[in-house]
Amino acid sequence: MAQFKHSLPSYLQHLLDRFGMGELNGLREKIIKSAMTGNEFVATQAFSFGQGTFEFIVSFFIMMYLLFFFLRDGAELARKVRMAVPLEENQKRRLQLKFNRVVRATVKGNLVVAITQGALGGLIFWFLDIPSALIWAVLMAFLSLLPAVGAGIIWAPVAAFFLFTGAIWQGVTLALFGVFVIGLVDNVLRPILVGKDTKMPDYMILISTLGGLAIFGLNGFVIGPLIAALFMSSWAIFIETKPRVQLP
Repeated sequence: MAQFKHSLPSYLQHLLDRFGMGELNGLREKIIKSAMTGNEFVATQAFSFGQGTFEFIVSFFIMMYLLFFFLRDGAELARKVRMAVPLEENQKRRLQLKFNRVVRATVKGNLVVAITQGALGGLIFWFLDIPSALIWAVLMAFLSLLPAVGAGIIWAPVAAFFLFTGAIWQGVTLALFGVFVIGLVDNVLRPILVGKDTKMPDYMILISTLGGLAIFGLNGFVIGPLIAALFMSSWAIFIETKPRVQLP
């Protein structure tokens, strides 16, 4: 390494000494350590992605398994649950209507958000002349349903590739569009769609959805807002039926 350094032009030797890289052996060790750190980071991210994908697949099959029985025995199960609820008939009907409305709204909202993110991703890919934009759009729409991953797993590496290969304006355009347009669709559109049908506040939709995802995984898209809606309806029924106390 010393012979290699002495073979360099004098201005390169001075430049290396100026930035503390005069000892090439030390520089080699720093490069090796940086490479090892980078490999560890890539391995950790790959493991996290694989774990998230595995959890999504397991949750998806569990959801489809339960959906089969709900479609087959849902009416009878709903009738038994309704009989077991210790409330008056009009109150039971009120909770059941809220249940149906929230489930319908959350499923519809999730699908609309996923399709919108996929369409926007495909549009920006087509604008930047990226091959197979339609296939990428479908893939981004599907991944938008995957918690903690989303469409960013597609457009972020492409933006990084553009930046590293010198296509600066394409990389910057894709990164800004991904963060401020595709990324914000979920936080802006979902509360509007779900809140409009369920008549729940936007902040309640957002908090219940994030909490549901953290606790129940993929099914939390529906279960989180559903629990919040039933809680709010039960609270309203309790307030309406509670005897009013006359203040002295």
